[in-house]
Amino acid sequence: MWHQRDLTLRPHPRGFHLITREVVSALPELAGVRAGLLHVFIQHTSASLTVSENASPDVRRDFERYFNHAVPDGWERFEHTLEGDDDMAAHIKTSVLGAGLSLPVRDGRLALGTWQGIYLCEHRDHGGARRLVLTLLGEER
Repeated sequence: MWHQRDLTLRPHPRGFHLITREVVSALPELAGVRAGLLHVFIQHTSASLTVSENASPDVRRDFERYFNHAVPDGWERFEHTLEGDDDMAAHIKTSVLGAGLSLPVRDGRLALGTWQGIYLCEHRDHGGARRLVLTLLGEER
């Protein structure tokens, strides 16, 4: 069976935000899947998705510090600057982290590790609402 749904996330400030609950809540059909895959795709070029440690807020802050250091806003060699100092840096961060995740589903739940969660990585100061496409493929229970 297949299910596909759009999910619009409220605007988040720049940073790394756990969205696992929002994703799971948007797909009640998940509970009926014995084995399958959930693909999560973000329809933006200045925000990304990743899976990482979901317990300590320090991890989220350290991610933000690292990426801001590695790809600083307003680097003087960027040519694409029409949408502000944070725009090109956001595109690069999105390309590094990625726009999609494929997650295993087992017995009606995401088969994530004990300390894993889905992150929205917001790379703009004012990114706005973000749209996700959730595609669930699986064998029913």
